[in-house]
Amino acid sequence: MDSFHLWATYLLIVGSIVGYALDRWPIEAVAAASLAAFLVLFAALPFRDPAGLAVTSADMLSGFANPALITVMALLMIGQGLFATDAMAMPTRWLARLGGSAGTGAVAIVLLAAMVLSAFLNNTPVVVIFIPILTMLATQRGIAPSRVFMPLSFLSILGGMTTLLGSSTNLLVAGVAERSNITIGFFDITVPGIAIAAVGAFYVIKIMPKILKVRDGTGGRLMDPGGKQFLGELDIIEGHAFAGITARAGLFTGLGDLTPRMILRGDETILPPFDDITLTEGDRLIVTATRRAYAKALSSGNLTIKALDPSGQSGAEHTNKIGPDMVMAEAVVAPGSRYAGRTMQYSGLRTQFGITLFGLQRKSRMARSALSEIRLEPGDTLLLCGREAAIATLRGNHDLLLLEYSARPIPQGAKAALAASIFFAVVLMSAAGVLPIVVLAVLGALLMVATGCLTIGEAARSFDRSIFMLVGASIAAATALERTGGAALIADGTVSLLADMPPAIILSGLFLVIAIMTNLLSNNATAVLFTPLALDMARRLGVAPEPFLACVIFAANASFATPIGYQTNLLVMGPGRYRFVDFLKAGIPLVILVWLTFSLVAPWYYSL
Repeated sequence: MDSFHLWATYLLIVGSIVGYALDRWPIEAVAAASLAAFLVLFAALPFRDPAGLAVTSADMLSGFANPALITVMALLMIGQGLFATDAMAMPTRWLARLGGSAGTGAVAIVLLAAMVLSAFLNNTPVVVIFIPILTMLATQRGIAPSRVFMPLSFLSILGGMTTLLGSSTNLLVAGVAERSNITIGFFDITVPGIAIAAVGAFYVIKIMPKILKVRDGTGGRLMDPGGKQFLGELDIIEGHAFAGITARAGLFTGLGDLTPRMILRGDETILPPFDDITLTEGDRLIVTATRRAYAKALSSGNLTIKALDPSGQSGAEHTNKIGPDMVMAEAVVAPGSRYAGRTMQYSGLRTQFGITLFGLQRKSRMARSALSEIRLEPGDTLLLCGREAAIATLRGNHDLLLLEYSARPIPQGAKAALAASIFFAVVLMSAAGVLPIVVLAVLGALLMVATGCLTIGEAARSFDRSIFMLVGASIAAATALERTGGAALIADGTVSLLADMPPAIILSGLFLVIAIMTNLLSNNATAVLFTPLALDMARRLGVAPEPFLACVIFAANASFATPIGYQTNLLVMGPGRYRFVDFLKAGIPLVILVWLTFSLVAPWYYSL
């Protein structure tokens, strides 16, 4: 019966990988089927491991409470908080200028910076730092998310191979070696690590983007960059940031991305060119801009919302308060709509739905008149702003057709500093080892919601359910593999198979087996399993243990072929909209490159 459970586990793992790779079914469906199969196997046919402990259903389901999974989920929420508050806008603009006009220039700089930083910090917080920056860069430069996020994870792993502190796996191997009175220094793996990282970086930056498939859809995480221009109106009220701005050479340089078309000053209409015109309180500024520009103006307080008085009528009072549930969306005036022929001012949208109309886009022409005086026509696209619940009331409306994909939260610029403080506190305290990263991540996610940087709905949408199911099912498979002795059988078989080979061949073969195992088990579990075996092989061969310990470190970090191999792969899976097969296609060549590079460099460096 023991061998039955072992071989049944092998069969189920192979079947799961094939199911993921075929890409015919959703990841969560394959994961659920795999998990159910393991539950049935060990419940219908009870099994006890060599220590006499029964493998229970609780053991199979323990992955859903795994600290790595909780950490990934919480860190994704924190990253979404940065995105929701536009906290990374300034560093993104700086990197964009540094990278030049080419879209890939700034992205390459960010990726290489992440790689260098990963040599001195743990990979996970480094990836969390750069996800929101790359999100904004990809959006601004029109680069597919799939082209940036997997390279970020892979380069952070490669960078982490160059020093002892770069990865928790490195420290774990060093800890196991310490028990045998073998010390690994901070830079002892740096030379072969740099060689591997250099080869890997060339592949990741130059070749891998051509392999990765570009998929349509936003996945609910990226704001549509959009180039559509909407006609809008700004009231220059008392204390407005634009009050006192004077046009120079016909241009108002202080308006940012808003293009002025007309100024209404009392009964006077001022048209371009605006020579030596100064904006004053009471002016109504008619502008054209993209929805991103309107969202930015709203979050920074330069665009105001007219509040409702207790009777539900639009009053003269303005408010700059943007809650975390405030969204901007687009809707089209339907043929035969009762709003057709009405002016913006008397459309009734604010009183009926609690929605503010900020802009209008008309396919045929762009009128030059006050927004409140334009009569709506069928086919007009309206830029609307309101609470998420208010926008939701438009669903199913036959007069205004809500474009579902267009609903996006408005960045809360006022809370950007708060969100950034929470984020960097989590990263720095994690790097300093003040508390475990899982504790800090959960606390940071809670603070993001508690302080209003993020709504509960946004937090829930910040991670993909497929990641949740994939990790839970994969840990069930790894548990079965370890408890049935399947992992030990592979390790012992490797030692026996390589017993009579030259040291360089043994080292290369050991690397390949560990690299395969680390993509099925966790990298830390693989490191713990193979470190004692590697030390024993070195002792039997009569060679120094350092090259074999380096082999375990580099191979256990070569977790590129599956998303479950390392938690940074899971972190980027949602933002990059990857599928399991994407990691197989892009990651397997990198595993082979890393293996070949180590097989060539290690014998030379360690004089084998």
